Amino acid sequence: MTFDDIYGRFSSASATVAGKKVKFDFGDAGKIFLDGVGGSVSKDDAAADTTIKVKLEDFVSMAEGKLDPTAAFMQGKLKVEGDMGVAMQLQSVMAKLRG
Repeated sequence: MTFDDIYGRFSSASATVAGKKVKFDFGDAGKIFLDGVGGSVSKDDAAADTTIKVKLEDFVSMAEGKLDPTAAFMQGKLKVEGDMGVAMQLQSVMAKLRG
């Protein structure tokens, strides 16, 4: 799964957290911005309620169910900046990637 695959799945599923802005920061691989206020998905590097910083390969492992998000967080592979409550709501977003 590539960055473009992930972006495509987020876009086609309209995968957002209602009323919240979430940014996935994959470093040099790119960023995906889920705007739950405007109901859109983009590659913008905009201000977010919550920013998830993770390497693309670790995110792919999580999306494929090979890496537990909690374990990734505890191991420092996944960092959360901002509202941790929003991060907890991302399980439903991740489920849409597996579809």
